[in-house]
Amino acid sequence: MPDLPVMERLQGVVRGRVQGVGFRYFVQQNAVDLEINGWVRNTWDGSVEFAAEGAHASLLRLLGLLYQGPPSALVEDVESEWLPATGEFASFRVRF
Repeated sequence: MPDLPVMERLQGVVRGRVQGVGFRYFVQQNAVDLEINGWVRNTWDGSVEFAAEGAHASLLRLLGLLYQGPPSALVEDVESEWLPATGEFASFRVRF
């Protein structure tokens, strides 16, 4: 029986032109495709905040996509930190 991947948590903030360009939905769709649970939301200062839990390889792929963003976005910086997974999420959602 193969070992299950160790779940981890990646959370942080994306800065740049990331609001009003479909960024949250871009993150949500990619997270769902990568079987990642968590959330993404706009913040008052124009950035986008996220928390994601899943397998390390999937989170690394999502992190790379966060630096890219959708075509209309201009990502200037991604601050992120790795933490142990909490298992608190059942899906990936856009928060308002």
